Amino acid sequence: MMMELRKNAKVDLMALSSMGVRITTVNRQPVHTSCLYEMQATSAETNVLNVASSLGLSAKVLTKFVADSPIAQFIKGELRKRNIAFEGAEVEPDGPWGVRHQFNIADAGFGARGPRVHNDRAGEVGRTIKAEDFDLERIFNVEGCRILHLSGLIAAMSEDTSKACLAIARTAKKSGALISFDLNYRASFWQGRERELSAAFEEIASLADILVGNEEDFQLALGIKGPPAGGSGIAAKIESFKGMIKQVAARYPDVSVFANTLREVVSANEHQWGAIVYANGSWYEELPRPIPVLDRIGGGDGFVAGLLFRII
Repeated sequence: MMMELRKNAKVDLMALSSMGVRITTVNRQPVHTSCLYEMQATSAETNVLNVASSLGLSAKVLTKFVADSPIAQFIKGELRKRNIAFEGAEVEPDGPWGVRHQFNIADAGFGARGPRVHNDRAGEVGRTIKAEDFDLERIFNVEGCRILHLSGLIAAMSEDTSKACLAIARTAKKSGALISFDLNYRASFWQGRERELSAAFEEIASLADILVGNEEDFQLALGIKGPPAGGSGIAAKIESFKGMIKQVAARYPDVSVFANTLREVVSANEHQWGAIVYANGSWYEELPRPIPVLDRIGGGDGFVAGLLFRII
């Protein structure tokens, strides 16, 4: 899976993201009955960066912070612990009804009780991210990065973030960086903005070198026809997914790597996990295997992280 990477780059892997905190119940208790919680600084995109930085690569997140916020201080401290550099403007909170870092409260589930995530993104500072918040000339043309990772979450978060992703992807591409795009379709983000986001996702995908999604992502974010109904069994399912990915490859001929994750939920504690990758005309398959699950959130991000680490 050889790809040409920029040589003179300060950062191996960079991402644009809206940072927040995640509050998780201890011992897999339901949210409404627990009184013990753990708080983490988190985002989908920095989930990907975590793996790169943990394995010795240089990583950086472009984001935005609330000025003089203890939550912002907590997030910065956590990023430092993970060896993730960060850059972002600081905006005044504008009182209790102004901007803040998003948070979610998560129940990882147990056995037959599935996981649940309660998101609170009201007033999220990350929704105000603009390309003008960053010195893109310095970041990409002077310092440089090897791979820029974008996800459909930040790309669909607001009109501002959609435009920021487009501008940053264009600049990164011209600088010689590779573009990774995890489609990460979320219906709640797309509601009422389908035409606008379809155009934005189409352009980002056309700039991408690495395109990742599952069956639903490719269909709903890019309008790709779903895989035809086939026989039962994993082999038949993989073959149908291959047909869908070939459709995507025909539409986006400049993309070098396509990846489709395969996940079957056995219980909250066990999943069947696998993936297929189409790279430079060759197929790579990892058949689903049982894996123990501590917390399903971020599983797809972990796959993307491993894929990008292999490419770098």
